[in-house]
Amino acid sequence: MILPATYNSALLLIILSMICWGSWANTFKLSGKWRFELFYYDYSLGVLLAAIVAAYTFGSMGADLSFSDNLLIALRRNMAYAAVAGVVFNLANMLLVAAISVAGMAVAFPIGIGLALVVGVVWNYRLNSQGNPTLLAAGVVLVVCAIIVDAWAYSAHARPVAAKAGKASPRKGPGTSPKGITLSLISGLLMGSFYPLVEMAKGGGPDNAGLGPYAVAFLFAVGVFLSTFIFNLYFLNLPVQGQSLSMFDYFKGSLKQHTLGILGGLIWCIGAIANFVAASSPKTVQVGPAISYAVGQGATMVSALWGLLVWKEFAGASGKVRVLLALMLILFLAGLIIVSIAPLYA
Repeated sequence: MILPATYNSALLLIILSMICWGSWANTFKLSGKWRFELFYYDYSLGVLLAAIVAAYTFGSMGADLSFSDNLLIALRRNMAYAAVAGVVFNLANMLLVAAISVAGMAVAFPIGIGLALVVGVVWNYRLNSQGNPTLLAAGVVLVVCAIIVDAWAYSAHARPVAAKAGKASPRKGPGTSPKGITLSLISGLLMGSFYPLVEMAKGGGPDNAGLGPYAVAFLFAVGVFLSTFIFNLYFLNLPVQGQSLSMFDYFKGSLKQHTLGILGGLIWCIGAIANFVAASSPKTVQVGPAISYAVGQGATMVSALWGLLVWKEFAGASGKVRVLLALMLILFLAGLIIVSIAPLYA
């Protein structure tokens, strides 16, 4: 398998991960009125396709152990961790997409992925303590503050404003229901749990044949794909928004909608593979799993900017809301920077 040989190449992979994780949701936005439950069938297929292609190309090249050989010698326990990580992520991501459909990207990502960053950094640090704990803690606190400010901005923007006739009228933009924040919070708790499971799948030690990043990505994608059909039984029949659907409604989608779903899965999985590979690089050039995950979650900034600047999710916002959004971005960026430099002061 091919792994980065320098710190700079590992860092570039993490930046690629951040861009992919922050941009894939645009494919859902571009699909129009296509329900997220139906979009997700194609999305999970895209995740699986990307993992398979990577496994039999980059995962089978180079002098290191190939993807196929890795699967032959790995312990079943490690393989189970990778598949379960995919299942946990999948439920979290489905809830995140549901939150996007209710509240928009500028709300769902900062709250959901921000909380996931807090959970993931703490858990990953316990598994592999790389980086200065004081700086990591400070970065996590700033991210938590950014989550609170974003929820405050969403609440203020969704609150009805006085119309000229003296009656209250809702603002345009994100929905007024707190459901979007609730879905984002639940998603964040689950999302922060999948990456530590990925680290556990890698194993370690002379008596523990762990999985390499490409094998992890493949089994992870299998977990995502198969669990989609199980979780969607709930989401189709008890939707978070709109009327219940049938699985066969999937065939009513256009070629564009199906293509966008697959493309969304491909983009996300490319980011995931880049992140897994960067975190699995040799110790001499490795940035560490806690840092890899944290910087990868800079995707929150990318997605929030997509939502604010491209999709205009806070169009017509008051001056107070704009100040809160700017403060949220500053706090989140500051938290990410502090977490990123933590390895330099270990």
